[in-house]
Amino acid sequence: MSKTSTEVAASAGTLPAAQAAMAASVLQPAAEGQPEVPMLQFITPQGTLNAGEQPLPDVPLPDPETQLWLYRQMRRIRHFDERAWVLYRQGKMGVFPPYGGMEASQAGTAAALTTQDWLFPTYRDTGAALTYGLPIAQTVAYWRSSPHGWYMPEDLKITPFYIPIATQYPQAVGAALAERKRGTRNVAMAFIGDGGSSEGDFHEGLNFAGALNAPCVFILQNNGWAISVPTAAQTRARDLSRRAEGYGVPGLRVDGNDILAVYAVTKAAVERARGGEGPTLIETVTFRIKPHTVADDPTRYRTDEMTAGWDTKDPVLRLREYLLAQGTLTEEGEAAMLDEISAEFEEAVAAADALPDPTPAEIVDHVFAQPTPQLRAQRAEIMEEDSA
Repeated sequence: MSKTSTEVAASAGTLPAAQAAMAASVLQPAAEGQPEVPMLQFITPQGTLNAGEQPLPDVPLPDPETQLWLYRQMRRIRHFDERAWVLYRQGKMGVFPPYGGMEASQAGTAAALTTQDWLFPTYRDTGAALTYGLPIAQTVAYWRSSPHGWYMPEDLKITPFYIPIATQYPQAVGAALAERKRGTRNVAMAFIGDGGSSEGDFHEGLNFAGALNAPCVFILQNNGWAISVPTAAQTRARDLSRRAEGYGVPGLRVDGNDILAVYAVTKAAVERARGGEGPTLIETVTFRIKPHTVADDPTRYRTDEMTAGWDTKDPVLRLREYLLAQGTLTEEGEAAMLDEISAEFEEAVAAADALPDPTPAEIVDHVFAQPTPQLRAQRAEIMEEDSA
């Protein structure tokens, strides 16, 4: 039986912020005229333990059971991402933002939460939402623009996927402060991309959280692109985690393709927030290998040379090599795992297919709890046209 997100969140050690900030021996390639920027990494792209100059003896890796659970989550969300492309081409899915290659950044962060915590995902964070516990059938319905996917489950504190850029940051702070006022130890986690970190709401959210010591964890997924604009073109900054310093908030940088490092850093930040020590910004350095959406053509704005090398940093294959070498994973066990994941997905798609077709009026039925006179008039007009 697989672990729940709550069980996994309780099973790993903590990472002192001071150690995490100084701990890296892996460098991101520097842009011209810019210094190299360190980032934390446990597992190298070759699937071996990183034996850098600054070891982390006081920061334990997640236990083998948790490592295997994290691998399963990456495989599970990658299967969704790959099948979503097929459904889109079959006309069974709407426009979908793929996240292939970013599985470690999404699963490794969301796995540090419990279902009592808040999750504020962007449109590209379907993988994080699935790891957190959002049912696959409901997720498929959402990306089909079906009203059956508009509702978030009552037992999960998750908001619908944010399409506006950066508005989720100050809203996550509000949710975190509400939890504190209620006397809970629950935290709020919000995602954003590198392009979103140039938006005003990003900075307002960090300042808001820092000033009020809100129990928040901010995830900044630096995947190299703001739609068609490369990160180097939309900001001169090379270490986006340092943007937190201006607001008195700790900022950490981690290899976003190493799920064990991502999980360890995020788990420490979550526990820090639970303990009343305030917010943390985590920059996960990864790469958007796939197009902006399934309807996008990235060849219009980037070349093969720009993406070269990132396939060798694949987060799923990286952990696979490590787990096989450790004996935690076997090829037979992996085959059974993949069969289970495939069966789970097909069963969920069948459940989504069986949902009743929405009525035209449902587009206005869920705008307000109490419909306004204008909405009532619009609903009547829609129903009249539909009946005709």
